[in-house]
Amino acid sequence: MSYPSAPPPYDDKNPLNPPHPGGYPQPGGYPGGYPQPAPYPGGYPQPAPYPGGYPQPGGYAPSGGYPYPAGPVPPMTALPMDLGDSYGSGGSGEDNGLRSSDWDDKKVRHAFIRKVYTIISVQLLVTVGIIAVFTFVSRVNTFVRRNIAIYYASYAVFLVTYLVLACCKGPRRRFPWNIILLSIFTLAMSFMTGTIASMYSTKAVLISMGITAVVAIIVTIFCFQTKVDFTSCTGLFCVLGIVVMVTGIITAIVLSFKYIAWLHMLYAAIGAIVFTLFLAYNTQLLLGNRKNTISPEEYVYGAMEIYMNIVQIFTFLLQIVGRS
Repeated sequence: MSYPSAPPPYDDKNPLNPPHPGGYPQPGGYPGGYPQPAPYPGGYPQPAPYPGGYPQPGGYAPSGGYPYPAGPVPPMTALPMDLGDSYGSGGSGEDNGLRSSDWDDKKVRHAFIRKVYTIISVQLLVTVGIIAVFTFVSRVNTFVRRNIAIYYASYAVFLVTYLVLACCKGPRRRFPWNIILLSIFTLAMSFMTGTIASMYSTKAVLISMGITAVVAIIVTIFCFQTKVDFTSCTGLFCVLGIVVMVTGIITAIVLSFKYIAWLHMLYAAIGAIVFTLFLAYNTQLLLGNRKNTISPEEYVYGAMEIYMNIVQIFTFLLQIVGRS
């Protein structure tokens, strides 16, 4: 008795081969005379459709992609980039408003610069007005010369408010305390400058004001145009500040015993040059396109520093012009 042989094997060595065109042929009859199975009468029935409209099996429908949401698609907003930690903070984010340049938005930076120079303009107008009163009003001029305590009182107020605004981040950022402290600082420094100006002639005061205005304008334009980065030389400016402070202490001690004109002129010249460089340094901190920059929240700090630099330049030039 012979047994039927198995159907021929399919070639499935490569499962990625497409199916044989036209389908695989039906196996031949069994040897030995076994009859072929009779076909199903009427053909095999098709399965009934799934309830709910599911597609028939036998292939996935072509994908049409994800549907778009109804209405306009909202635009994607870019997140701000932080390209560096603050200067001298060791990665804490900020340190007294001085930090590494992080490419602030140009509109924010321009608004910040306008705000700073608006505040500086108001400060300078107040200072010039007080200087004019102390210089041109004879009664006030005489009273200030006779009562030198006004200078020392205004110097004490100036020193306290300056230390608070320079060292304490909270008061200089919190409105309205920052404006109140800045106003007190401006009035104190204006009284100091007015008292110093009352000791000199009107001509010397006017000449010093003119030179200071020219120097401030030239330095500002130069800082906006030059590619020299003063903010990358922070250590050098710290040394210059120490030099001016030490020179001033030595000059004050020597002049208290004996007045030496050339020493006084030398100190005034060093002070004018150093504070001119400080003005360039603080101006570039406002721009935002240098190595270090001031945060846009530090408009009070920026205005205070630039205003003080300009006033210091005026006082040193007044000592030079008034003694010549």
